[in-house]
Amino acid sequence: MKQLGLILTDKGSKYAVSGCAVTDRAGIDAALTVLRRDKSYAKATHNTWGCDLSSGGPIKGDDGESGAGMVILRMLMREGLRDHMVVVTRWYGGKHLGGDRFRHVQTCVRAYLDAL
Repeated sequence: MKQLGLILTDKGSKYAVSGCAVTDRAGIDAALTVLRRDKSYAKATHNTWGCDLSSGGPIKGDDGESGAGMVILRMLMREGLRDHMVVVTRWYGGKHLGGDRFRHVQTCVRAYLDAL
């Protein structure tokens, strides 16, 4: 799993991005398990992810951050990136961010895609 680490902070919330190649749901689950072996990621408030699988189509996980998985998935599909999972991790800082949280997810995914 490629981890870019901390990308941005806003009102105490911190965002990081990670990703890797996967081919099926079992690969997604295995990648999430590897990510969560790192204690800081295991303690994160949200590990949202998206992936467009060649064999199974689009799949996402919001992990309590409603709508964030779809933001990731749309960006991956727009790029035409298949069989690659991107995870945006958020550590909640105590203040609600409203719609800014979606912009932060986009910033993280863009940073990851630019690093490929």
